[in-house]
Amino acid sequence: MQRTYKTTPGGVRQSRGMSEQPRFDTKIAVLLREDLETWQRLNVTAFLTSGLGTVVPEVIGDLYEDADGVVHLPMFRQPVLVLEGTKETLTAAHTRALSRALPRALFTSDLFATGNDHDNRAAVRAVPTAALDLVGLAVYGPRNAVDKVLKGARMHP
Repeated sequence: MQRTYKTTPGGVRQSRGMSEQPRFDTKIAVLLREDLETWQRLNVTAFLTSGLGTVVPEVIGDLYEDADGVVHLPMFRQPVLVLEGTKETLTAAHTRALSRALPRALFTSDLFATGNDHDNRAAVRAVPTAALDLVGLAVYGPRNAVDKVLKGARMHP
């Protein structure tokens, strides 16, 4: 069995099998509307997660370096859960994320018709919060708060 060795804040080395997951006290989750096409699910997930690291830098890990010394970009330091739900589930989750002031990113159906960031922002700005036609939502925060926000959603198949 392959093992990894991590140093804890106190400097003690821990041995952990590759299949054992650390328990994070925060959660990154993406909620997708269940009626999206496959390409839309992938596109929406990529766009939604791109915003979190810019506003919440602690979610980003260190640079990667391969055995040849080639450096690669950092990624999230923890898993991203991907869930799905109905339009109503998304709307309720968005409302709960707003009430808890959690960092969040949204993707509306209007964004499928735009082709750049400027037009994306204009499309969102044109619609009142309660009328947004959400197809995706990314949320970051304490585990229990994110779980409450995503109530009613199910794991993406």
